Amino acid sequence: MKFTILGAGGFIGGQLCNTLNKQKTNTVYAPSRQDIMLNLNNILTYDLGHVFYCIGLTANFRDHPFNTIEAHVCLLKQILEQGCFESLTYLSSTRVYEGATTTQESAALQVSPSNPGHLYNLSKLMGESLCLSSGCKIKIVRLANVFGSNMRPKNFIYQILQEAVSSGKVHFLTAPQSAKDYVSVYDVIRWLPQIALHGKHMIYNVASGKNISNADIASLLEQNGIAISYAMGAPEWSFPVIDTNRLTQEFGDAQSSLFIEFNDLYHCVNQ
Repeated sequence: MKFTILGAGGFIGGQLCNTLNKQKTNTVYAPSRQDIMLNLNNILTYDLGHVFYCIGLTANFRDHPFNTIEAHVCLLKQILEQGCFESLTYLSSTRVYEGATTTQESAALQVSPSNPGHLYNLSKLMGESLCLSSGCKIKIVRLANVFGSNMRPKNFIYQILQEAVSSGKVHFLTAPQSAKDYVSVYDVIRWLPQIALHGKHMIYNVASGKNISNADIASLLEQNGIAISYAMGAPEWSFPVIDTNRLTQEFGDAQSSLFIEFNDLYHCVNQ
């Protein structure tokens, strides 16, 4: 089986690349960012097999709006229009459900161009729409907040753990009841090839299906002797629970969780 990982230098793309490479029956092509920038025309002539489009900006999208559009839409357009591939799986985000009345994959979604925070949502949705309109064999994966080993510094869980290790305390800027979905990269990497090769639908939520609150994380930190505090008047920021029925009916439940992996992550950062 031939796979191409675009964005293999990132957290998810790198983990996916390593996992697929361990399966000796696979051929994995993972061009670097520099290769893509300098050699895209040649890359588009290759037989790319099953493509995972993992390129994107997340935490720093507000500071780099043009790069965000380039990553989520413009480069994708070139791959879809000119690339030679069997299928393409586009990594999107469950952030697109902000303001929606349901988190089912078929939900009507709400975005506002005047909201600077919606640039990310709009760009991901444009990428999704382009995929769905391309006539290519497409899968869209809307990812929740992914955690695991080799997390990037701007990942929220990484920042919390780093603060805990460096100072022995964590100060939350949002309220204890603030909550969102955290999914293990272990499960994400297990699900992605299954969705790409065997998924019956075009769009999948890839999430744990359960929200974890700041208070839950604080409790895990306190078990490691970390002092917890909250900003005065800290706002509550809670995300709706992500519907994972489509995912779990086809590919089974998550096998890990933040609760299961937390101590290992903490001790890994603490080394």
